[in-house]
Amino acid sequence: MRAALAHTDAFLSGRAAFAPSGDAHRPWWWLPAMIVCFAPIYGGFMGSYQLDSADRIGQVVFAGVKMPLLLLATSVLCLPGFFVLNTLLGLRDDLREALLAILSGQAGLSIALASLAPFTRFWYVSTSGYRGALLFNAAMFTLATLAGQIVMFRYYRVLIRRHRHHRITLYAWMILYAFVGIQMGWMLRPFVGDPDLPVAFFRAEPFSNAYVVVAELIFGMF
Repeated sequence: MRAALAHTDAFLSGRAAFAPSGDAHRPWWWLPAMIVCFAPIYGGFMGSYQLDSADRIGQVVFAGVKMPLLLLATSVLCLPGFFVLNTLLGLRDDLREALLAILSGQAGLSIALASLAPFTRFWYVSTSGYRGALLFNAAMFTLATLAGQIVMFRYYRVLIRRHRHHRITLYAWMILYAFVGIQMGWMLRPFVGDPDLPVAFFRAEPFSNAYVVVAELIFGMF
């Protein structure tokens, strides 16, 4: 455990084996390991809204399982487009380092989420509004995403200095990941879990488009 925490600290600090030196031989397998270990922590806390019955414990488990699935599945769906863009811009030789930078960002996001989990639980015991719980989790994801982007940019700076077109692929990844991630999160819901609905891994209703639903909510207000 102490060694794992030491590796995590070195990763967050960007030193030792995780220093952004452009060395593509850093221990990459620690990155998905950190995602799998830290993301479920926040997922479990996220699903702990209104634990007033034994059935609600299932929501904790489901949300914990789905959180790393959300992050990793979104990345996998974005990879083909990212690969093609790197190829078109003549950056294929740096693809492995670019993927490590992206994976580092996801690991940083996961660690940041885990660190914010106690705040989420504190919010749950301080208020009873389901909509407020959703908005608070959205705020926590925003903060954690910023932390993940800081980590990703730490490694991407090396690539951008090598070729300015890496800045294009970085911004393209951020936009593509956000676009796909919103829809993926919508498809994998519930995470918080509406206490008025039965606990389930997925919603019983058919899959729908998150952007269409948001547009209907916005325009339906007028």
